[in-house]
Amino acid sequence: MGAVPEQKIQEFSLHIAGQRTAGRGDLLESVNPYTNKTWAHVRQATIEQADAAIAAAAKAAPAWGAALPGIRRAELMQRLADILDSRAEELATIESTDNGKIIRETKAQMHFSARNYRFMASMADKLSGETKPLDNPALFDYTLREPLGVAVLITAWNSPISLLANKLAPALAAGNTIVVKPSPFTAASTLKFAEYIVEAGFPPGVFNVVVGDQEVGEYLTTDARVDRVSFTGSVGVGKIIARQAADQLTPVTLELGGKSANIIFADADLDRAIPGAVSGIFAASGQTCIAGSRLLVHRSIVDEVVDGIVKLAESIRCGDPVDPATDMGPVAHARQHEHILRMLAAAESSGARLATGGVEASEQLGGLFVAPTVFTDVKPDSDLAQQEVFGPALAVIPFDSDDEAVEIANSTEFGLASGIWTQNLSRAHSVAKLLRAGTVWVNTYRTSAAQAPFGGVGHSGYGRERGIEALLEFTRFKNVMIDLSNDIRDPFTARF
Repeated sequence: MGAVPEQKIQEFSLHIAGQRTAGRGDLLESVNPYTNKTWAHVRQATIEQADAAIAAAAKAAPAWGAALPGIRRAELMQRLADILDSRAEELATIESTDNGKIIRETKAQMHFSARNYRFMASMADKLSGETKPLDNPALFDYTLREPLGVAVLITAWNSPISLLANKLAPALAAGNTIVVKPSPFTAASTLKFAEYIVEAGFPPGVFNVVVGDQEVGEYLTTDARVDRVSFTGSVGVGKIIARQAADQLTPVTLELGGKSANIIFADADLDRAIPGAVSGIFAASGQTCIAGSRLLVHRSIVDEVVDGIVKLAESIRCGDPVDPATDMGPVAHARQHEHILRMLAAAESSGARLATGGVEASEQLGGLFVAPTVFTDVKPDSDLAQQEVFGPALAVIPFDSDDEAVEIANSTEFGLASGIWTQNLSRAHSVAKLLRAGTVWVNTYRTSAAQAPFGGVGHSGYGRERGIEALLEFTRFKNVMIDLSNDIRDPFTARF
């Protein structure tokens, strides 16, 4: 790395009841993972400020939800999407500075987030129920879809704005009010985004942001005024949040980890499959829950595939994430950097063969960089094949038959995503049906769409984000039954 000019430390504030609000808790120093220097300050919220954010959301809920036509919510969401599109570079620069993801990806994520807001805005006035034909013709019955009320959204540090859009867009469209708790590691972009909310004209209290520690998080997930919690993060924290929310019987959406199997069959188009596998693990420095971290390759082509992947991996340009020429930036923070290096060292000592990268190469890069790393001869039951590294480390596992590939793919506790590379249409459909995963990509990987639902099974969580399925998760059913007859009822006899 060359000399990096000194940056003025930026200050970011909480957002409560439509106002920028100075936190009254501990000072957080946001560290640029490329320079290893503090670039921003955020003061955390106190419990009293977390309470104020919930109160503001609860106060705004009736007017924003049932009392406001969906078309009015849609207008504000469309305006927000326009602002996000126009400020994509500004927000992407903040996020890349905060978490090290390359700006080519963060900028694309800003535009995709805007697309999510537009898609959900288009659904805001279409949350219809239906009439139900009953046995008794004198009874008229229909259903309504209503907002839940106050939603707490807790996002992870790897893609703050994109992850927020997955939750916020359906929650707003359905008529809910929001309290967001971003990761304290990367809160800056979400706090900046709050300014766009104000500019778009959202009423005070509809959108609130607090940054805090575990105590603040527990307060948000256990408060009786909260009607839904949506969390993206680790399995361990997800289990804690589910237990906390259970005290109030608050429904929870959990988008957790993954150990996704990317399967290359012998008949695959390797000119597409090899770059797809590289993108699947090394994009975002491997810090994504859907990373194709297990590459299952038919034994007849494994040498050819590994050679191609190593060649591409060794051509990846590591550097400043805000430089458009950079292919891979640093990992987001020191604790994650240490975790990844420990996993790489353990993989080498357990017998996996290092094809490229590794601990030594990572340390030669300096700072918080981890070299693109490929291991072969990985045993399906090894730690490298079973535990989430959340870094640029690929485990290559050979297989001999379709059944064996499915068995290996399904052999972890996770079930978030998977990939299939084949030119055989029958194989693509039959294997996709057998894979235990919420998403199956065929001849592509890490491809997203606003209309397509996303979520996992097993330890990858439950509930869905994006698509109409996410919108419905932020609503509740109400049944209305009307007696159209003039009959006088016997009070002691049920009427059917």
